[in-house]
Amino acid sequence: MRIELKKFGEILISRPAGREAYLAMSAYVTKDLDENEPIEVDFSGVKVLTPSWADEVIVPLARKFKNVKLVNAENATVQATLKTLREYSDLKI
Repeated sequence: MRIELKKFGEILISRPAGREAYLAMSAYVTKDLDENEPIEVDFSGVKVLTPSWADEVIVPLARKFKNVKLVNAENATVQATLKTLREYSDLKI
């Protein structure tokens, strides 16, 4: 399963917006998936990603699914946010 984050916008900021995005994913995209289902989180098209938004989306996905891969994550804000999450949210991916 590939999750394209650009469907939620190019600028992904704020905890409430992230929570809303995760709830939408849970209801429509990942609802019936097994925890072993490979998940690709695609950052292509994302210009800005903040730790608060990502903490509401990426961290819960990584906790729910065992095989999460981050792709097209070369953007500087994406890299900085992922580094922050790995340090403070115990993100393992």
